[in-house]
Amino acid sequence: MGILNITQDSFSDGGLYLDPSQAKQKALEMIEQGADIIDIGAESTRPGAQPVSSDAELERLLPVIESLADSNIIISVDTSKAEVMRAAVQAGASMINDVRALQNDQTLETVADLNVPVCLMHMQGTPRTMQTAPEYDDVVSDIIEFFKQRITACISAGISKENIILDPGFGFGKTVEHNFSILRRFKEFECLGLPLLAGLSRKSMIAAIIDKPAMQRMPASITLAVLARQRGASILRVHDVAETKDALAMVNALD
Repeated sequence: MGILNITQDSFSDGGLYLDPSQAKQKALEMIEQGADIIDIGAESTRPGAQPVSSDAELERLLPVIESLADSNIIISVDTSKAEVMRAAVQAGASMINDVRALQNDQTLETVADLNVPVCLMHMQGTPRTMQTAPEYDDVVSDIIEFFKQRITACISAGISKENIILDPGFGFGKTVEHNFSILRRFKEFECLGLPLLAGLSRKSMIAAIIDKPAMQRMPASITLAVLARQRGASILRVHDVAETKDALAMVNALD
């Protein structure tokens, strides 16, 4: 899954792809490099991020989605708003990626009606507050319990279990220690019997170890992607598609 942020304030690439033609070119570049999914987000969810209105989100999203609709690739829309989900799928998106795990108004019903795959991410708090002293009894067990509740809610709303993907949410309401515990114990999420997504690319947990800015975290990001894949991740959400694909090809050659 290649990351395409069409935002002003994303932590790594905010402001780089606000122009629809630049965003399309970046998406096509990632497709050429081997991305299977392009995940497009128009509202930053970095720590401390400010909310964006549905209208502003759609104004950014729709031209890019429509320009890629004939590219024969899965287009995922990274949003937590029901109206944005519906409009994005009508424009050509075929997957929803929700950092709030369909907890906002009408999102469960909307995704059930759209009948598209959806990724449910775990986040403690909101983007504005999530990094304010997050606490867990046991981070992995707590996230598994959260997922069980959300899976039940999804199925009760009419969402097919086959359409659900799970993301434990590295960096979303977690300390550095929490993040590494999740990666270390990632295989424990397999008890839920659903595909797992890992989004570790360029995140601040890397800086806690090597103290480098976001744009200099590619080698460490690739290392974490490989480790996540070895621990059971089905989808890797990354900024550096070509480099990650090369690393995975080497790992897969040993299987």
